[in-house]
Amino acid sequence: MSPALQGIITIIIGVGGCAAYFYASNYVLDKFVFPARTDDHGRNISRATMIRPWLFLAPAIFFLSLYLVYPVVGSFVRSLYNRSGDTFIGLGNYTQMFSEEGFRIAFFNNILWVIFVPAAATFLGLLVAQLTDRLKWGNLAKSLIFMPMAISFVGASLIWKFVYANNPEIGIINAVRDYFGMNPIDVLQIPFWNNFFIMFILVWIQTGFAMVILSAALRGIPEETVEAAIIDGANPFQIFFKIKVPQIMGTIVVVWTTITILVLKVFDIVYAMTGGNFDTEILPSYMMDYMFRDDGRATAVAFVIMVVVTPVMVWNIVQARKEMN
Repeated sequence: MSPALQGIITIIIGVGGCAAYFYASNYVLDKFVFPARTDDHGRNISRATMIRPWLFLAPAIFFLSLYLVYPVVGSFVRSLYNRSGDTFIGLGNYTQMFSEEGFRIAFFNNILWVIFVPAAATFLGLLVAQLTDRLKWGNLAKSLIFMPMAISFVGASLIWKFVYANNPEIGIINAVRDYFGMNPIDVLQIPFWNNFFIMFILVWIQTGFAMVILSAALRGIPEETVEAAIIDGANPFQIFFKIKVPQIMGTIVVVWTTITILVLKVFDIVYAMTGGNFDTEILPSYMMDYMFRDDGRATAVAFVIMVVVTPVMVWNIVQARKEMN
């Protein structure tokens, strides 16, 4: 069967199946569950109206439960067993994991990522959005800054691997050092600081995302408030930090938390740059390291990542709802 024909059949079956489901469920609800009888016609209509939205949500709830809730519960149960899955060891994987130095290093590095990357990307995005807003060539500058968003994480890592290369003929950093007569160094092997060199790659990518969202928020600020501040004698810094920033604080928080969620799940950059060596391991790469050696430990790490990400996601949803209201 040709792909085009297969796609058409899939669309017909999918759309037709949805239409048939909604028609059949409404028919059963109105004719059999709460039929329109003379004695309680109004009451049955009210009951059917309460249940009808759940009929529409039922397929989505089913598939979310099947592909999201079930794997989460299954992963947690799997983390309570040994590698072969035939011996229940309780929290043994978790206690052993927390006692290992490698996990502590990965967890500490994740904290560094969560603190540095969202703060730097959001600040740079806000700064670029403000500085380029009134320029004639501002759209061109924004396009260039947004361009890294079109590059995959692995592709961006390979680009910056050349930048960080310890060969002065390739790496920019060592070319500058060579110009001043200093010996070349491998910045990816410098303890602690190598994490920041890797983190800057994600900052470089996400600055464009933050810039686009915050630029739209800045343009939505009423001009009257800015004009009133100018009349009162406020300088540009006061206008920016005391007038504009407070009015877009909700958007800033949403951008911050969105980047934070991405940071907690990032894996590609660290794996492509160092493979987690030289104390650059983070929780996702730590999980991958154990996935092919100790499945119980890997699922335990995955569950820890989910527990860490969930509060940030909930906070992001709450802030997004406040922004909509």
